[in-house]
Amino acid sequence: MSSKKSTSSASQNGAPGAKKLGARHKARKRAVDFLFEAEARNVDPVNLTTERIELARGDDTIAPVSDYTSTLVEGVAENLDRLDGVIADHLKDWTLTRLPAVDRAILRVAVWELFHATDVPPVVAVDEAVELAKQLSTDDSPGFVNGVLGQIVLVAPQVRAAAAAVSSRTQSDASGEASVDAEQ
Repeated sequence: MSSKKSTSSASQNGAPGAKKLGARHKARKRAVDFLFEAEARNVDPVNLTTERIELARGDDTIAPVSDYTSTLVEGVAENLDRLDGVIADHLKDWTLTRLPAVDRAILRVAVWELFHATDVPPVVAVDEAVELAKQLSTDDSPGFVNGVLGQIVLVAPQVRAAAAAVSSRTQSDASGEASVDAEQ
């Protein structure tokens, strides 16, 4: 047996029981922060993110904005009405506007990942959202977020398949147009 002490993730973060947070988790949290702030200030979240990217470039004391944070914010902004519609359809005895703003931001990021981030397993998107709700919201929010996403995750495979079909049709249409243009 080695005399070296093993370093647990809790001790690496300095807090007993704390999880070691990966880059994607931090990117999701930052995206939630930007979406929350943009909604509170009534500004475009993509513009806000761009401003933060520029601020970080000129100041080493400001953490840079990761590409995944930008992807999440842009994805949510581009699909906001659809995401909100899906979330609203799965709320029981609640309306989207009654939810705490941070819960709306968390759900928007998670639903975007469920529908569009094919490299993120659905269980990871849900677990990350629940973890963010534990960190950022009310005591009731983790269970609430888990319940809503538990219903939405059931339709995610169909949504992903439909999006893939549209994408492949769009690509084949574009390549067909290119070959027609080349023939002319």
